[in-house]
Amino acid sequence: VGRLRKQMQDASDEEFYERAAHYRDAIRTVEMLQNRQQKMATTQLNNRDAFGIKLGSQGTVVQVFQVRNGRVVERIELVADEVAMATEQESDIVQTAIQQFYSVHEVPGEVHVPVDVNLHDREAIETFLASRAGRRVKVFQPKRGDKRGLLDLAIRNAELSYGSRYSEETSVDLAALKELQAVLALPILPHRVECFDISTIQGRDTVGSMVVCDDGRMRRSEYRKYRVRGLGFVEQELSDRSIRDVIERDVVGEGGAVPPKPDDFAAMEEVVFRRYRRLLDEGGPFPDLVVIDGGKGQLTAAYRAFQKLGLANLVAVGIAKKQEALYVRTVLEPILLPRHSPALQLIQRARDEAHRFALAYHRRARTKRNLQSEIERIPGIGARRRKALLKQFGSVTNIRRASREELQPVIGGKLANVVIEYFMKLPAKRS
Repeated sequence: VGRLRKQMQDASDEEFYERAAHYRDAIRTVEMLQNRQQKMATTQLNNRDAFGIKLGSQGTVVQVFQVRNGRVVERIELVADEVAMATEQESDIVQTAIQQFYSVHEVPGEVHVPVDVNLHDREAIETFLASRAGRRVKVFQPKRGDKRGLLDLAIRNAELSYGSRYSEETSVDLAALKELQAVLALPILPHRVECFDISTIQGRDTVGSMVVCDDGRMRRSEYRKYRVRGLGFVEQELSDRSIRDVIERDVVGEGGAVPPKPDDFAAMEEVVFRRYRRLLDEGGPFPDLVVIDGGKGQLTAAYRAFQKLGLANLVAVGIAKKQEALYVRTVLEPILLPRHSPALQLIQRARDEAHRFALAYHRRARTKRNLQSEIERIPGIGARRRKALLKQFGSVTNIRRASREELQPVIGGKLANVVIEYFMKLPAKRS
């Protein structure tokens, strides 16, 4: 509470009144939680988790309050910034959040949710949790008492976090913009900043992200994600090797080249190329500054894309994670700003958001591939029948839940038995 009070006072002193109001509400929530926790400690209630959810036009925030031995021991937050998530039903979000959360966390005896989940979905969730815990787990929406009180606190916390995270009323951080302009010798204030990141594991499911920071505010509706198409996408059009060599020397300087990592660099070049080729087709708006997550090599890749598109006026800066050093093409040595520099913090915020967004997309791509490969291993189910099953049931999870009567009209009785037997054996293979 003391830390929150100081943050509230600092925000008020700087005339960030919207931010100060969020801190004030957070203080009230913490104080309510402390009082509630003192009461609950004497009731010997079962171990349980309460899921609070705030679903809005810009994303979703989930707050999980964990109770162990009658006391709240942990509060964990899950965030989904994708606009598409905001169009889903709250019950769908609950299911997704529970599956993601308990894939890595301990499963309690009870899970409290903010909405009534239909019987079919609740049974599926409870079956999943029971398989994780090795015992029965109850999932329900409490209506009264201490259990309802904790659930209300989780919901309120999610609402506060959503308001703070997605507030569009934050004042423009002119100090950061002015410092950034001076440090990077920009011709104008960098009101619009676009930041790129690449996410991959051992070269598989490589994806890219682009996030937008407008006057210090993240514009989530303008985020873009890219599935990288592979080596050679831009190289097909960059036939003149000498041009690429000139660009490389211009960016990193003579003797300053980094040993090549073609997968990473080509992916960055491709994503930057695709972004600004589209903006050329659409007529903008173009950024005042491009931030690249990475050092000299990634920066080189970005300038290759600029050169190919004839966008010599675009300015980019790379930020390397190890020392948080900034790289620009006009200075051979990295720029090291003080840790508390407003300019550095603005770039870090954009970089961290791009990294988080890319990582979330990469995780979904990897999960989709794993699920797809799972159905591909079923004997007798070829491409045509896989397509028919996915069209009918929507996901591998739903195929796995389907009964013989539901499967038979799609693939016939014999193959329906094969599918059911395959999934029945699967848990034993994984144990």
